[in-house]
Amino acid sequence: MSDAGPLRVCALYPDLMNIYADRGNLLMLQRRCEWRGIGFELNGVGIGEELDADAADLYYMGGGQDRDQELCASDLVEHKRSALAAAAQRGAVIFGVCGGYQLLGHAYQVGDAELPGVGLLDVRTVRSDGPRLIGNVAITVDLPGASDQVLAGFENHAGRTHIGPGAAPLGRVLRGHGNNGADQREGAFSGSVLGTYLHGPLLPKNAWFADWLISTALGGIALPPLEDALEDQAHADARRAAGV
Repeated sequence: MSDAGPLRVCALYPDLMNIYADRGNLLMLQRRCEWRGIGFELNGVGIGEELDADAADLYYMGGGQDRDQELCASDLVEHKRSALAAAAQRGAVIFGVCGGYQLLGHAYQVGDAELPGVGLLDVRTVRSDGPRLIGNVAITVDLPGASDQVLAGFENHAGRTHIGPGAAPLGRVLRGHGNNGADQREGAFSGSVLGTYLHGPLLPKNAWFADWLISTALGGIALPPLEDALEDQAHADARRAAGV
């Protein structure tokens, strides 16, 4: 039994922002905590609900369809932006996948409209007349304590995301398109705020990254190893699908 935790997780818009089975990421976090005897608490916050900046160690937002993303964008700015900023300031992990990643940036251009983001990542996303960026993808990351680790997943996005000087790429593309199909960069991070286009869901394919999120959210604690034969196989399969 571990003395750490519990890990408190807040899912933002779990019913709307779950188009790519992103709920599987939450389940992966829960299981890897439970297998180590670490408590796990999960709460969801939806449209119109206020967000408590001190209620979670990790805030998570998945991907959604454009119409759902539009609903969430205005609600994020009106009801949750200041609380998310305060949570990031105290070091809570804020993790966005696909649409969630886009909404952590400054804005997301959809046609003639521009959806506001919360501005926690110095990124901006625009729509392109070109084809959607779809396929298996693998990147090598440069996170604190996880340099040169490989993340493998699946991407499917029409937006092209560009990183400003206030953020760093989550990783360098080994195979796939990445943020915009041009600069070989994928995702972004700044402090404890991270975003990525990789899903499928992501964490079951990359157990090491699930553990990194747990450890970071709990203040950098060392996690005891688990028997990860199945998880290692899932990661190897994801890498193989991406050609890495």
